[in-house]
Amino acid sequence: MGQTTLGDDTRDLSTLRRRYDELVHETLPGTAQAGDGWPVHLDHCFGRIVLDNLFGDEWYDHVDGRPAYEHLSADELVEAIGIAERMRDEGASVARELNRNSLRWRGKLGGGD
Repeated sequence: MGQTTLGDDTRDLSTLRRRYDELVHETLPGTAQAGDGWPVHLDHCFGRIVLDNLFGDEWYDHVDGRPAYEHLSADELVEAIGIAERMRDEGASVARELNRNSLRWRGKLGGGD
């Protein structure tokens, strides 16, 4: 049986982590490589976009351990999965928007955007 959170929350952290991992490391890169207009194609880039948008900041200022998704709470994982699913469902335009957020928080967005 998988690891569960403490208290009344019975969500299975192992299941949430597997879902996050699948979306970020398989689904999103595969979708981006098969489509047009995606700003990134590599799994670690999708991880950055999801986690930065989760925290509204550079994720590594909020998560101590690596890999980061193994150190998120159940609530954080649910929200991160929602961000990843939004990119999957709504496509390249949402990925561009969320990538711009991430780059802005990192001070890497050029003045033209």
